[in-house]
Amino acid sequence: MARFTRDRIVVGASAGGVEALRTMVSGLPEDLRAAVLVVMHLPAGGTSALPLILDRAGPLPARAAVDGADVEPGHIYVAGPNQHLLLTGEKLTLSTGPTENGHRPAVNALFRSAALSAGPRAIGVVLSGVLDDGALGLRAIVERGGVGVTQSAEDALYPGMPEAARQQAEVSHVVPASRLGALLADLSKEELDAVALPEPSPALRLEDRIARNGVSGVAPHASAYTCPDCQGSLTEVQPGAGNFRCRIGHAWSAEALLSAQGQEFQRALGMALRSLDEKAGLARRMAVDAEVRGHSLLLGRYGRAVEESAAAAGVLRKFLTSLSPPETGEPEPT
Repeated sequence: MARFTRDRIVVGASAGGVEALRTMVSGLPEDLRAAVLVVMHLPAGGTSALPLILDRAGPLPARAAVDGADVEPGHIYVAGPNQHLLLTGEKLTLSTGPTENGHRPAVNALFRSAALSAGPRAIGVVLSGVLDDGALGLRAIVERGGVGVTQSAEDALYPGMPEAARQQAEVSHVVPASRLGALLADLSKEELDAVALPEPSPALRLEDRIARNGVSGVAPHASAYTCPDCQGSLTEVQPGAGNFRCRIGHAWSAEALLSAQGQEFQRALGMALRSLDEKAGLARRMAVDAEVRGHSLLLGRYGRAVEESAAAAGVLRKFLTSLSPPETGEPEPT
């Protein structure tokens, strides 16, 4: 019977992830039998110093991922800004497919590709970050026979992503970043018997295809929600799974969609507050002009406008200051 080892390690991180990645990489051995693919949420513009940081952190060479490059054991490949990093057989693929949860690169996109390309050879690792990018991707890896690993909540600067992954997927190992290197080395050495796996679900194949090629149609399960990125209508890729796509292809988990809607709500309230303040200021100026010209009727009208606008602005300002700032999942600068 054919045997195999787990030779594809895919890692996702966001806020608080640089230090966790550096610690993990420092513990990896020089003779690691697996390749390591890393996605960290990055802003679309500019460059990332993360490959250099990880190259200096441990014995393994780390480099920015290159489209079409061969995947070699003992190497670390890091996603760059504004491109999904995907695994295609034994090669890397970079894609400008639609953003997922507002991010490109996205952790879910990498993890899904590893589930399809590597199956039980894949190890998925979710590190510090807010919200839940990586949770559905880790579940796909586990369902395809791979292993799920997360950083422990008490060790993560932002435990949202690891906790969401544990809620969504059957995670086998929960450890602090300082123990990840040794754990991954041990997992990659195990020789396992090949087993028959069920065919990937149509939803998994669809999501992977969209990340690679964009959209030529999505699942016909309409929802009542709109996409925060483009304001298009969202459809649910798989009923009950809580993942949505718009016609352009932007992907949202239910938690990320809720967070984005909260940000939109606060932005709308902020615009309303600014309009009320400006209205009160303009009415106040016009009231002064009316008083100078002796127009008592206009003075009363503008005075009432000042009072009404100022009162409404006060109520709205008090409400806005009582709100907690929405979580964005943005990492520290790299």
